[in-house]
Amino acid sequence: MMRKIPKHIEGYGEVREFSGVFSDMNVKKLTQVHVKPKCPGERKIFLSIKEFFDKFPPFDGMTLSFHHHLRNGDSVINLVFSVLERYDVKDICLVSSSFFPVHEPMVKWIESQKVVKIYTNYMSGPVAKCVSSGKLKYPVIMQTHGGRARAIESGEVKIDVAFIAAPSCDEYGNMNGVYGKSACGVLGYAHVDADYANHVVAITDNLVPYPNTSIEIFQHKIDSVIVVESIGNPKGIVSGTTQITKDPLGLKIAKMAAKVIEYSGYLKEGFSFQTGAGGTSLAVAKEVKKLMISKNITGSFASGGITGYMVEMLKEGLFKTLFDVQCFDLDAIQSVKENPRHQAMSASLYGNPHCKGAIVNNLDVVILGATEVDINFNVNVTTASNGMIMGGSGGHSDTAAGAKLTIIVTNLVKARLPIVKEMVTTITTPGESVDVVVTERGIAVNPKHVDLIEILKSEGLSLYTIEELKEMAYSITGVPSEISFENKIIGVVEYRDGSVIDVIYPMKG
Repeated sequence: MMRKIPKHIEGYGEVREFSGVFSDMNVKKLTQVHVKPKCPGERKIFLSIKEFFDKFPPFDGMTLSFHHHLRNGDSVINLVFSVLERYDVKDICLVSSSFFPVHEPMVKWIESQKVVKIYTNYMSGPVAKCVSSGKLKYPVIMQTHGGRARAIESGEVKIDVAFIAAPSCDEYGNMNGVYGKSACGVLGYAHVDADYANHVVAITDNLVPYPNTSIEIFQHKIDSVIVVESIGNPKGIVSGTTQITKDPLGLKIAKMAAKVIEYSGYLKEGFSFQTGAGGTSLAVAKEVKKLMISKNITGSFASGGITGYMVEMLKEGLFKTLFDVQCFDLDAIQSVKENPRHQAMSASLYGNPHCKGAIVNNLDVVILGATEVDINFNVNVTTASNGMIMGGSGGHSDTAAGAKLTIIVTNLVKARLPIVKEMVTTITTPGESVDVVVTERGIAVNPKHVDLIEILKSEGLSLYTIEELKEMAYSITGVPSEISFENKIIGVVEYRDGSVIDVIYPMKG
């Protein structure tokens, strides 16, 4: 895998280039944390964001962090920055686990270069468009869910103030995400911020009497509590597809992917599984469910961002446990609230490669999507083919590295563009951690899996080389025209271990 990556990037620093999925697994140190102790009777409550900033004035060059469990219903970033407008601050660094269309007000902060640097795992909508057009002063750093936790724990990313959206919170900061008008479920991405930020703020629209139960993030990690009218709209959590596809091609892909799982040997008692919230991925889960029932298999766990479909499988006894880092719909929120076998987990526990053992390490099979796949099995879920940022790894690279069998499900062609191609525009997940690509036209298995190729051939599945799938795609779309990019780097794609796997350039014109 040869990509042209500079040794030094302005606004990022010295580059440690990606050299392999598990090439950086030596002993690590966690960062030290600054703690301001509280005395008995000392209050943490602030009745507005302005009151908080009046006591703890914002300053130039500060780093602020946020989490995205309210997804496209989140109001916290916008609320905080609407108050920051009253103060003369600049050179802000944002460490937000994701950005959605609802965060459009942040564009003016980027364009005015008051926000100059961003770390994130995913971005879509106006913020992504703004960054893709080169308006952010320094390159956006695209991380994985586990990689973000690793970077904060290691001290590579230092947070001055973390704002944690707390759907239910008491006056001392004990919080959960399952109660209140803005309930979002698990608070998995916020744990590392609560552990390592210099000042941790719970921001809530549901202040309850002390002690608040159940508690996901405890009071000893919280410096301040801000009460506001609303932290967001939980209906915005369901942003994107969380229903099984009805598209015939998607259903065909799902059936083939399920057969790969069946014949792989991993579908047996104690099976562990993860799938995304996309329509085709959920269709794979439906087919796997049928197989588990017919073979009388009980799985050990399913993991990731959890949907109502996985909750249904838990209730039916098909899995013993769900490990949940974020809830994708309201059924998942209700489940984690009520069912002790539906376990919340932090992003570090989920996918941090430098912890003492992430959940992804115990996955048998993961189903993932793709914007592009190339002939080296590299996968892009960060940019469109024109280099426009429209996503990010999230847990893609984390789960691909950990799972025994990583299956990419995708149409061969979308919108007259080839999905399987010579080279992806941006590498998100390296091909060495991808095992199988399933399209409606056929299946390609990474050549390193000789035994799996022989098994699938013997079962009569439509197997092709990845090069043959590429040629099929090109026969439909034609060879894609080469796109010219500017020389300015507007994004740095970090692998989960903090090495740089690719960089992003804006398209010319």
